Amino acid sequence: MNAQTETFFSSAGHVLRSGLSAAILFVVIIVLIRLLGKRATGQMSNFDWIISVTVGSLAASGILLKEVSLADVILAITVIGVLQWSTAWLASRSVWFERLVRAKPRLLVHKGRLLEEDMRRERISRHEIFAYLRANGYVGPEEANWVVLENDGTMTVIPRQDAGFDDAGLLDDVVWSSSPADEAKERAGAKEEERAEQSR
Repeated sequence: MNAQTETFFSSAGHVLRSGLSAAILFVVIIVLIRLLGKRATGQMSNFDWIISVTVGSLAASGILLKEVSLADVILAITVIGVLQWSTAWLASRSVWFERLVRAKPRLLVHKGRLLEEDMRRERISRHEIFAYLRANGYVGPEEANWVVLENDGTMTVIPRQDAGFDDAGLLDDVVWSSSPADEAKERAGAKEEERAEQSR
């Protein structure tokens, strides 16, 4: 086999090893996904996404690289799977640990007003928010009570309504950069709007 042919074809032994390694690692990853549960294949947070990329990279190394043994790859994937499961288990039982390993959802729109500081922190442009609102049938941000950037990078839109931020229990874990003075102004403004509507 000349050098040009070797560029496209490996030895029969290497091809057989790659195929066998791929089959074994396929089974290992299926078992890992079953053990980790639905969060392994659902909408992923940044942490889950990095774990998935790492496992994929390890699997590719075990399939294609001769110098990386299959046993080493299986051990590394198993250790990462155990660590990921342990991290999720601890986060579900400890508020402190959950705050340490998971980012909190962030408010991007409040009562139709774009929160520029929070958008800058998350590197989200107004055009991205507008596009998401359009895709969900909204004409403009004024039709949204709140827009929240979730842990997995998706946005949640809550339609315009009379409820205040303090009344929304599902927003307890959502953070935003407004100061207490700004929040007080928002609440005072909301109360004035309510009084104006009631007097009509």
